[in-house]
Amino acid sequence: MVRQWRAVHPELNTGPMEVIGRINRCAALLQQAEDAPLRRAGLSRPEFDLLGALRRTGHELTPGELARETFSSGAAVTKRLKQLTERGLIERRGDTRDRRVAHLRLTDAGRDLVDGILPEQLAYETSVLSVLAPEGQGELAALLGDLLSRLEGRMGSLRA
Repeated sequence: MVRQWRAVHPELNTGPMEVIGRINRCAALLQQAEDAPLRRAGLSRPEFDLLGALRRTGHELTPGELARETFSSGAAVTKRLKQLTERGLIERRGDTRDRRVAHLRLTDAGRDLVDGILPEQLAYETSVLSVLAPEGQGELAALLGDLLSRLEGRMGSLRA
């Protein structure tokens, strides 16, 4: 693709396309493959992210806090919470002062599911990244972290 663009527009620097294109392609392939341990447990990555947020924070969260914690929209969180509550993995508790506010926590079944999946999920992710040397994984994580922090700080101005 880059060679083709260089042939059409040799005056343009296509270097950024190589980086962004590869990041997008990796993300697409990872999404296609899905996360095998999660799939076996009947969970999507976004559902696991909600459960994981509740587990790792160790306390109740509101739907808004979960949305911020998982970088999800409120509507997406609401839909996922409904499904996870119906499966008995999350419990809702109303706020004593404001009936519009819900406090969410993992049930014992939800905590057991997260704790059971996490080691297998980490092993799966380790195998996906095993094509890179440990130093390369660290370097890639640092570079992506730098890029992510800059993008998160600039997204408002980039959308305008």
